[in-house]
Amino acid sequence: MDYKDYYSIMGVERGATQDEIKRAYRKLARKYHPDVSKEAGAEAKFKELGEAYEVLKDPEKRAAYDQLGSNWRAGQDFQPPPDWGAGFEQRGAMPDSEGDFSDFFESLFARSGAGGRRAGGRPQAQGVHLRGQDHHAQILIDLEDAYRGASRTLTLRMPEVDAQGHVVTRERTLQVQIPKGVRAGQHIRLSGQGAPGLGEGGAGDLYLEIGFNPHGLYRVEGRDVFVDLPLAPWEAALGAEVQVPTPDGRVALKIPPATGSGRRLRLKGRGIPGATPGDLYVVAQIALPPADADAARSAYRRMQDDFPAFHPRAHLDQGAAS
Repeated sequence: MDYKDYYSIMGVERGATQDEIKRAYRKLARKYHPDVSKEAGAEAKFKELGEAYEVLKDPEKRAAYDQLGSNWRAGQDFQPPPDWGAGFEQRGAMPDSEGDFSDFFESLFARSGAGGRRAGGRPQAQGVHLRGQDHHAQILIDLEDAYRGASRTLTLRMPEVDAQGHVVTRERTLQVQIPKGVRAGQHIRLSGQGAPGLGEGGAGDLYLEIGFNPHGLYRVEGRDVFVDLPLAPWEAALGAEVQVPTPDGRVALKIPPATGSGRRLRLKGRGIPGATPGDLYVVAQIALPPADADAARSAYRRMQDDFPAFHPRAHLDQGAAS
């Protein structure tokens, strides 16, 4: 996927005000509108321009896009960062994307929800009492917090347009209780932490969508957790009892004889806690001792002699012959 430089497409500086962006769009939209333009590639240019304006006209999308930094170049190979969208507070309902946008746009604003659609203006008439908008944000927590529950201090950033028309981000810090057993995709509701209401209308709520930080040991699918377990060849062949790490501490696990690489051994109920807790799956991986000394190389040669009929690629030969 190619990176898109929306500022370059619009022909404006990164520090342009919202009014400057609007004027640039109007000028270029007239130039490349496919109904009137004689320019080569006008339709594609008009579509590209519309996508750039969709991002830069919206303070939330623009602030999120700006978080990528200014070192990217148009056409450069791009993948969103793993924590893309986390910590950004947004107004209104959970966003989606509409329109015929590029993969680059979809990867940023459809997957993470960063910079979702904003609700429209609100009446300011006297005597009107309206509840404030709900806000939402995605946060990343450690898997261990889902096992035990935790209290965490989180900083959220919210884009705003200042008096000069520039997009700036305002930060606020919240103390959040992470409930035990929470899963990725679930929401924590913080009552009254959304936008203020009008008149006597109460404040909206803040919804925090949970995601997990990447972990060096574990993978998560729903409530189930997976960990790769290296085994010595003799442990896999003969069976053994080994200690296995889990997010809730080490447990003893019996390895059955003849365990092959990739075999999954289930520790029932050791996944993410809940009314129906998940399971923890231990995935066997055969680790070979290094042949980095004469004694080790001799041991491998003896093994070769002791297993003359062993052919680990026999199934490949059979498949090729059929």
